[in-house]
Amino acid sequence: MNTKKLIVAIASLFFMGQAQLYSQGDTAVKQFTLQAAIDYALAHNYTYLNADNDTKISSYKNKEIIAQIMPQIRGGVDLRDNLVLPTQLVPGQFFGYPAGSYLPAKFGVAYNVTATASVNQLLISTDYIMGVKSTKEMINLSQKNTLRSKVETAQNVSKAYYGVLVNRERIKILDLNIDRVKLLKDNTISLNQNGFAEKIDVDRLEVNYNNLLTEREKTIRLVELSEVMLKFQMGYDFQKPIQLTDDMSKIESGEDAKSISADNIDISKRPEFMVLQSQQKLNELDIKRGKLSYIPTLGAYGLFAEQFQKQQLDFNSKFWFPFAYIGVSLNFTLFDGLQQHWRTQQSKVNLMKTQNNFSLLKQSIGLEVQTATVNYKNALVSLQTQKKNIALARNVYDVTKKKYEQGIGSSLDMNTTENDLHTAETNYYNSLYDLIIAKIDYQKATGTLVK
Repeated sequence: MNTKKLIVAIASLFFMGQAQLYSQGDTAVKQFTLQAAIDYALAHNYTYLNADNDTKISSYKNKEIIAQIMPQIRGGVDLRDNLVLPTQLVPGQFFGYPAGSYLPAKFGVAYNVTATASVNQLLISTDYIMGVKSTKEMINLSQKNTLRSKVETAQNVSKAYYGVLVNRERIKILDLNIDRVKLLKDNTISLNQNGFAEKIDVDRLEVNYNNLLTEREKTIRLVELSEVMLKFQMGYDFQKPIQLTDDMSKIESGEDAKSISADNIDISKRPEFMVLQSQQKLNELDIKRGKLSYIPTLGAYGLFAEQFQKQQLDFNSKFWFPFAYIGVSLNFTLFDGLQQHWRTQQSKVNLMKTQNNFSLLKQSIGLEVQTATVNYKNALVSLQTQKKNIALARNVYDVTKKKYEQGIGSSLDMNTTENDLHTAETNYYNSLYDLIIAKIDYQKATGTLVK
């Protein structure tokens, strides 16, 4: 092989290797714990990101208000071409005409150019002071709304995450059931061929086996849908594979049951409570703004300008004439028809509504916590019962299977116990998912879902 062919071969192997590495990296399965899935959602979920953007907007709005106290400097240039100079009447007696007579005269030049630079400085303004305080509280309100969106995102991701895990466990159980029924079906077929079992026994097991295969296909599609739902809540690419690494052993064991209680709940941890606190402060500031609105506004200003006046537009420096002034302005309202008074009354009513909402929220949170606590405890009892039922159904199945294999049991009993075992396993995972949902709802109700 000559040198040129060797180089081409090495280059080909290099690029093939790079392409393979790229392909593997692009399709690599990314692993997520529940917390990692929540963290990913907080960086990619559009609803949460928009809530966070609202907080940024409030911060920028606060800076905009603060900028009003800075000097406001402006400049301008005005060029005027006096096509027809205005006519003014001059008393004729100045020029020897009779008193009371007027002579028309035109004053001015063809071109006027004025260049100005002005500055305005706000000195005292209650609107400004209250505006800064209000925007700061608006930032707090936006932050609380962001926290509420964070809790809702964590809740949705948690439910979707465990939904995937439970559905995958259902497939494992279905696979065991399918293998168990298939083995039984094959043995029954052999017994039928040797005259020890009837054809109807085979048919019953065939029906059961087909039903399990159909159920497995449905559950597989349900798993795919639950994964799509999880990816949607996380803001994750639907086309990319995902692997969940958490398990449900702690939830199944009921270790959290001791910490589940409706007593001594701190409702101040709830974002909704924090939002109402900010809303109340805004109402109070609105009332205070109304009371201070009649205080005068004081400001200072100044202007410097140069004006060019000439018949020709040549900007000769001899024809530029400067002028300047400074001043202080005091503005106040003498009577506004009681507009501000009625605005203040509206603010007071809004404050009363917020206080009523506080009382309503306390009751609602109390009811929510009580409901979540009862639902969790009921779900835990149901799960424990279903766990016992599985053990009982499996024991019955084993006994019935031995009798059937020994020829002293019927295929109908065998088929019935198989269905009972499958039903018990299905009920168990339904109860497990109910317990998971109840726990997440309890954590949200008590304000402990997001730390």
